[in-house]
Amino acid sequence: MNTSGRTRLRLADGRDLDVHESGPQGGEVLLFHHGTPGSGAQMRAMADAAHRLGLRLVSASRPGYGDSARFTGRSIVDVVGDSEAILDALGADRCYVAGWSGGGPHALACGARLSERVRAVLVIAGVAPYESPDLNFLAGMGEENLIEFGKVLEGEEVLRSYLEEQRANLVHATVPELVEAFGSILPPVDRGVFTGEIGEDLAAGIQEGLRVGIDGWLDDDLSFVKPWGFALAEITTPTLLWQGSEDLMVPFAHGKWLAERIPGVVAHLEEGEGHLSIALGSIDLMLQALVATA
Repeated sequence: MNTSGRTRLRLADGRDLDVHESGPQGGEVLLFHHGTPGSGAQMRAMADAAHRLGLRLVSASRPGYGDSARFTGRSIVDVVGDSEAILDALGADRCYVAGWSGGGPHALACGARLSERVRAVLVIAGVAPYESPDLNFLAGMGEENLIEFGKVLEGEEVLRSYLEEQRANLVHATVPELVEAFGSILPPVDRGVFTGEIGEDLAAGIQEGLRVGIDGWLDDDLSFVKPWGFALAEITTPTLLWQGSEDLMVPFAHGKWLAERIPGVVAHLEEGEGHLSIALGSIDLMLQALVATA
């Protein structure tokens, strides 16, 4: 029997974590790390793909998003403790982990520091480390992302002011208005995806994440440009990586850089795909490969 629900999980440090769950009772857990900005609100296309494989999809809003309490100054690696607490609360000894976009580094952190409980990791258009040798982090990004990361580098106060302004434009926007707002980071292949049910779910996930404020978005951005707190060389978990050549949010170079450095990774560097199209058009194939890898 499939179930769905939303729980507020109280963590050992007193923070609350907003956790969403759907799928077959007793199914193996797929712990999904959402993008930036975003939330644990589940996309129907992803949930359906997981359920078809008998997986229980579990997603949490990172600290500062939705009803998850802020964790000021968090680093990427801090997601490991929260992920372990979720698995403990579910009574799940093992799980699969996936991360999309800003969730990619968080999935990799679990592959490095929670390997005894992670069967395999899937990274979809994931961000590479900012201070990376042989990688120009910003090259190939659309204008909105270049502006945003410029504000990140100016510091928290400047970034907060900018993100508050952006939130005002996004939190109640319609799908067409979001497409317009994200214009410079949506290549044609992604504009074609940002419609119908998928467009509605993308909008709902962003708006749920920003419903209370921008702390989660701000802390994500700051965490991307400082050390992650773990090394890619620590990853011992089987890892799959997918990245599209037309991506204007997380450029193709990020995927290629990660593919050269994650131990034993199986990389799918796809020509003609964007940030959204690769994630949603290939979700069944990616999850099938993930389950087959473990």
